[in-house]
Amino acid sequence: MKPKALFNWSSGKDSALALYTLLKDDQYEVTTLLTSINQEFQRISMHGVHVSLLEQQASSISIPLVKMELPKEPSMEEYQKIMSTTMAEMQAQDITHSIFGDIFLEDLRQYREEQLNRIGMKAVFPLWKQNTSDLIHEFLSLGFKTIVTCVNGIYLDKSFAGRIIDQQFLDDLPENIDPCGENGEFHTFTFDGPIFKHPIQFEIGETVMKTYPKPKTETGDQDEDYIFWFCDLISK
Repeated sequence: MKPKALFNWSSGKDSALALYTLLKDDQYEVTTLLTSINQEFQRISMHGVHVSLLEQQASSISIPLVKMELPKEPSMEEYQKIMSTTMAEMQAQDITHSIFGDIFLEDLRQYREEQLNRIGMKAVFPLWKQNTSDLIHEFLSLGFKTIVTCVNGIYLDKSFAGRIIDQQFLDDLPENIDPCGENGEFHTFTFDGPIFKHPIQFEIGETVMKTYPKPKTETGDQDEDYIFWFCDLISK
């Protein structure tokens, strides 16, 4: 019997490719898609995608969706409490593994593994340490389609928000930008590909700028706010 697993679904390209890889290998029974949601705005954390589109994805993939709702700006204590409750519910369903689309962020992997080890669950990383240029080209060659929904203004300007990732997009990326955005340069919404029974229907809305305060330094000084560009996608 295959171990039961939950998949930490972000709605973006890395999640889509990791889930495709996992389903192809057929080592786990993926019973649940788990997604963190901003409770106030009903949008996927960081990606900015509305819950209605997330629900379309889950329906097209045919895996049940669990939405983990978080406060607008949760403290670490609040996050840990909500996550612990959610994981307890997963374990009650005999789920033993938690799967992520992370590629090379060592500190993030260590954090995930430590938290899961504490409760007797195991973390799985299907794409770990693979070349990100190879991964994005594999993603495109498999027929996946994805759109950029969030851009970190530190790395890219507004013009990259709302673009479909294709070869031209990759050619336009500055040399210091990871082609999978693994350092947080951009986030995406995947709307078609081999894991979907049918494409996700949406229209492209406006692109808006949002700012977030940077942490204060030891001297109490604070630099300018972080700037992010969000392209709104409207469910059809």
